[in-house]
Amino acid sequence: MAGSGRNGIGTFGGDPAFASNRCAVPRPATAAQEPPVPASTMQPVLDGLSGSVIFLMPVYGCDGRVTDFRVTAASPDAVDIGSRRGGELVGLSVLETYPTVVGTELWDGYLKALEGGGRYEGEPFEYEEVLAGVARLSRFAVRAAACQGGLVVSWVRLDTGEREQRRLTAMQRLGGMGWADWDLVRGGVTWSREAFAVFDRDPSLGPMTLEELAAHAVPDDLPDVEGRVERLLVRGEPVDHTFRITTAAGEVRHVRFVAEAELDVRGAPVEVHGFFQDLTASKRAEQQLLAHQRAVMAQRGLLEAERDLAGRLQHALLPLPQQSLRLAGLTVDVAYQPLQEGLNVGGDWYSAIELPDGSALLVVGDVAGHGLDAVAVMAQLRFTAKGMAITGTPLPAILDRLNTLMLHSSERSPSTATMVMARYDPGTARLTWVQAGHLPPLLLSGDRAHYLPAPRGILLGASSAPRYEESTLRLRPGDQLLMYTDGLVEDPGRDLDEGLARLSRAATAHRESTRVLDSVLESLVLPHARRDDICVLHAALC
Repeated sequence: MAGSGRNGIGTFGGDPAFASNRCAVPRPATAAQEPPVPASTMQPVLDGLSGSVIFLMPVYGCDGRVTDFRVTAASPDAVDIGSRRGGELVGLSVLETYPTVVGTELWDGYLKALEGGGRYEGEPFEYEEVLAGVARLSRFAVRAAACQGGLVVSWVRLDTGEREQRRLTAMQRLGGMGWADWDLVRGGVTWSREAFAVFDRDPSLGPMTLEELAAHAVPDDLPDVEGRVERLLVRGEPVDHTFRITTAAGEVRHVRFVAEAELDVRGAPVEVHGFFQDLTASKRAEQQLLAHQRAVMAQRGLLEAERDLAGRLQHALLPLPQQSLRLAGLTVDVAYQPLQEGLNVGGDWYSAIELPDGSALLVVGDVAGHGLDAVAVMAQLRFTAKGMAITGTPLPAILDRLNTLMLHSSERSPSTATMVMARYDPGTARLTWVQAGHLPPLLLSGDRAHYLPAPRGILLGASSAPRYEESTLRLRPGDQLLMYTDGLVEDPGRDLDEGLARLSRAATAHRESTRVLDSVLESLVLPHARRDDICVLHAALC
């Protein structure tokens, strides 16, 4: 027998007492012994044998005693404890490879068989190996017979089945499964220990028959289990089915049952082999994932509903994306381009109406944020501003009261807004305007374009004690005014002044166009680069 020793493969030395007494050549044959046979003679013989067989030649010390054995031939199928095979065993020293064999019953059996010319067949021999620091105990049935001055040794490893059983047990435990066999002829049932664990069943109760299996299913699963077991027993139809059981402790488990039948010559089932697997953990994870997916879908539905509602409100408030009006001697064109990416319905808005006194009210505003809240605030500002202007309230007072409204609304949903508002009196051609943190209007007068100096005013909702002032200018025939939100001039990564300069150049270049607003938008707005809503109001005095 050959293999690895206690301290690792290839690291063993023999006992010094033996090493000091070894001679370089085997002892010559005596009258009681057969002459030694060359390895070249024994190897062809072992080549025709199956299993683990080797030929050992004794090594004698100077005192004539056997001090070691050396492998001189090996069968092709020979495998030692260190997994070396066939020709890899040839040349190995028994003592250097298996130092703990010395003094054992096996070693004594070798010596007796060699000296007496007989055979040795002892009790199963246990040998401990240490590989990679892990000790393993193996059992072998070893036979030895004297032949041609040496020993023919064969062995069978007895613990292979035991190791396979340990592997099977580990796999069942890790996989949460256990095997089961049913002998339908003799009525015998065999379960592995792990099968009892799947059902949380006391092994002292014994395994269940297939007919008893359905009784452990929850009521909703009972009919299906009964039907599958019946088809398995009657027609030999394979089963792969998951059902729920209730354990003795009241726990509901998900158990997978896989089985197939062995049939006799007439096609009747005589044996059933299968396994049970506890899928409770994976089913719970699956249910949790499904619940999460449903929650995500519900949330997505709510968000979509909010976006749709916000869009409807926005459309109701600003029904036309572009319109042209005649108000108090002004030609007013308005363009509104909402971004509306996903749920981002914005708060940009405009208003252009003729007041009871014949003047025109022009307003552009921008509520911070997106979604339903932004649209609701925009609606409040738009209708409140129009209502107060209709009653003749001065523009600074309108902004002051709108600021109060924003502060009151912010208690529920904090928000801010910017706004620019102008009133044009056709009788005096005077334009009075105010702003609350908004970008200044752009005036085109003759060949010149410039931004109006902004009167004092901070954004709405930012302070409880703001101060808003108005500014007035006289419009001349041909003058044009652009009021806009920041989406028209803002460009991520660039300074705001650059955007304002680009708007001034574009407006100047297209001031003679019959559709100034359309031309400006076409030259400035790149759809793929937009990040915000755009609202622009263009007023021209004819």
